[in-house]
Amino acid sequence: MPLILGTNSIKDTGYNVANSLRFNSGSSDYLSRTPSGTSSGTITTHSLWFKRCDFASDFLYINFENGVNYGYIGFDSDSLDIRSSPGYVYVTTQKLRDPSAWYHLVVAVDNSLGTASDRVKIYLNGSRITSFSTQTDPSSGAVNNLSVDNTASNLMNVGGYSGGNHFGGYIAEFVFIDGQALAPDQFGEFDEDSGIWKPIDVSGLTFGTNGFYLDFKDSSALGNDVNGSNNFTVNNLTAIDQSTDTCTNNFCTLNPLNVPTSNAPTFSEGNLKTVTNGSDGNFGGTSTIGVSQGKWYAEFKFISTSGGMQVGITGDPSEDARLNNYTGENSLGYSVFSGNGNKFNNGSQSSFGVTWGANDIIGVALDLDNHKIYFHKNGTYMNSGDPTSGATGTGSAFNLTTGYDYFFSVSDGSSGDSSTIDANFGSPPFTISSGNTDGDGYGNFEYAVPSGYYSLNSKNLAEYG
Repeated sequence: MPLILGTNSIKDTGYNVANSLRFNSGSSDYLSRTPSGTSSGTITTHSLWFKRCDFASDFLYINFENGVNYGYIGFDSDSLDIRSSPGYVYVTTQKLRDPSAWYHLVVAVDNSLGTASDRVKIYLNGSRITSFSTQTDPSSGAVNNLSVDNTASNLMNVGGYSGGNHFGGYIAEFVFIDGQALAPDQFGEFDEDSGIWKPIDVSGLTFGTNGFYLDFKDSSALGNDVNGSNNFTVNNLTAIDQSTDTCTNNFCTLNPLNVPTSNAPTFSEGNLKTVTNGSDGNFGGTSTIGVSQGKWYAEFKFISTSGGMQVGITGDPSEDARLNNYTGENSLGYSVFSGNGNKFNNGSQSSFGVTWGANDIIGVALDLDNHKIYFHKNGTYMNSGDPTSGATGTGSAFNLTTGYDYFFSVSDGSSGDSSTIDANFGSPPFTISSGNTDGDGYGNFEYAVPSGYYSLNSKNLAEYG
């Protein structure tokens, strides 16, 4: 079965999406509302952008009718699963298993059409999906349970519901059109230069009685309907779950697919939190994005540990995962260690920096124009490092091997330890008290980003990567 890759943003999109909402499946995050008016019952459109972080069976959207019938948009493992019960079932043959990119989904339902196979149209990244492992078309005039036709007992949910099946990932630009079955060109378009599918402004659409538009811009009211008053109740989500990782600026996260076959770490919070395996593992995770040029900055907050923690980069992330390596164990791995501040490369250590512990933030400034790397603890660079010193490399930890793509990497210190680490590539999973951006205004960091260094996201990659 084919794998469908997500769509990555380009530097200039024309229309920029400011925010998404980060859902953590283990925290039972979701939005809910009870409709106040009667819908068309048979004709609707759902449009949303999403970025998957875990790959369980979960709901992007679900609607309950009379507490019995339901309709939902979600996943059957790695395949889209869209159904109305009773009514129709569509499980796609394609696999959606790219945690590094955004997808755009449109589900347009019009049960009044004469051709059964045209009553439910599903589009991914602007193209219609027509291949299904399960396909049951609705009968003419059948009630569409993705709609709302009973005001007394309907419940609309985004990201799951109180009973479970919660989504783990990011959702942006969620639009529900009540009473129209629209094509994807009402929500996005192909960029004329790159051919990449990108969003367009939807504020001018007619949304209908129960229609809504969730843009997640108001951190104090994450369920706010910017089209009107069909607002959602927020469940287990807070302002920190508002993210700047969006379909027009895709931020780096940790990669849940690059892990050991046993004793793998556990990821959560939009793949920005990792817990290393305490049984017999070191590997903590590597970034979804690798770079071979430019200057890049990230921060890592250490939450807890039963031993030591290491942070740095690797030029061989697949081999590190296969061997369950700690960061710095192979010849292309470079790190510093919390227990003694030593630096590690190729399994060897030498004196370098300072120790650190719970709640300390380690900054990593990666200069791939001069092949240097610098580390700070809570804003003070170890070894009197100066990331702006260029080829001089004042206080840098290593002279990096050239000719490789490097990925940020974290781990615990020794087999049997367990460490919890939060990664901030510019859209943090933890509260920032100060707030610092890079020179182009991207990212949200606790400490100042060195001049000439940038957060790892798709707009910066288009400019500097």
